[in-house]
Amino acid sequence: MHGERPLRLATRASAQARTQAQAVADALMAAHYGRNVELVFVDTLGDRTQHAEVPLHTIGGQGVFVKEIQSAVLRGDADIAVHSAKDLPSVVADGLRLAAFCTRRDARDVLIGSTLDGLPPGASVASGSVRRRAQLTVVRPDLQFLELRGNIHTRLGKVPPGGAIVMAAAALEVLGLMSEITDYLPPETFVPSPGQGCVAVECRSDDDETTELLGAIDHAATRHAVEVERAFLAELGSGCSLPVGAHVDGRTLTAFLGTADRSRHVIKTMALPIDHLAALIRSAELARSIHDQLQ
Repeated sequence: MHGERPLRLATRASAQARTQAQAVADALMAAHYGRNVELVFVDTLGDRTQHAEVPLHTIGGQGVFVKEIQSAVLRGDADIAVHSAKDLPSVVADGLRLAAFCTRRDARDVLIGSTLDGLPPGASVASGSVRRRAQLTVVRPDLQFLELRGNIHTRLGKVPPGGAIVMAAAALEVLGLMSEITDYLPPETFVPSPGQGCVAVECRSDDDETTELLGAIDHAATRHAVEVERAFLAELGSGCSLPVGAHVDGRTLTAFLGTADRSRHVIKTMALPIDHLAALIRSAELARSIHDQLQ
């Protein structure tokens, strides 16, 4: 295999994306006897607006960090696209297939700065996520929220005085920055985004050779969990901009849905059937049930 054309892996150029993409490349090279893999860096809409004082959901929301990467694969400029699974829209793009879900890292949200209990009344918390703001409002309606954009290291420099920022534990784990964490938020209450902590890998739907290669790094338990979470999100519709969380832990699905104004929310936990298809169906049913409760 050493003489074959390198597999070209498209990724964002941020430190987190580059590091997790290199981990995918390393895993593929190990699984396929040193098969060469090279990274192809792609600039996305989300990257181009990282420093704009504009909420992420107003410039395209979910998908702003993936569309250009997917296009690079569809054009043939790369063979593989690597994403944080939580950034992927719930509907797979035409011409692509989700060929691998890599073993999930810690899916929890974390605080940097103050602990949750240590936040004084009226404290400021920085987060650009409507989900994280809604979930924090449930337990601390007194909090004030600030926008948070930029790469990981930029965000770490934006802890408000006496307050905190909210981030994904997995992002800090990728970069070896776990020591920055001051508090882990329990996923039973602060339900993570669907796919959080997982790296997803796409290839062209007609590329059977690459699909087979990627099968070596597909983690069955992670695939099951993330597909069930994505089924919940898909049932809400691709245009859903409400605060949404869905997290599978073993055979348990915990889901969160809030209103846009953060005035109401529903959180439910459900035991999942063993059968994968049945679990997907139950997840979609739960999404409909929760959505109807908020109407």
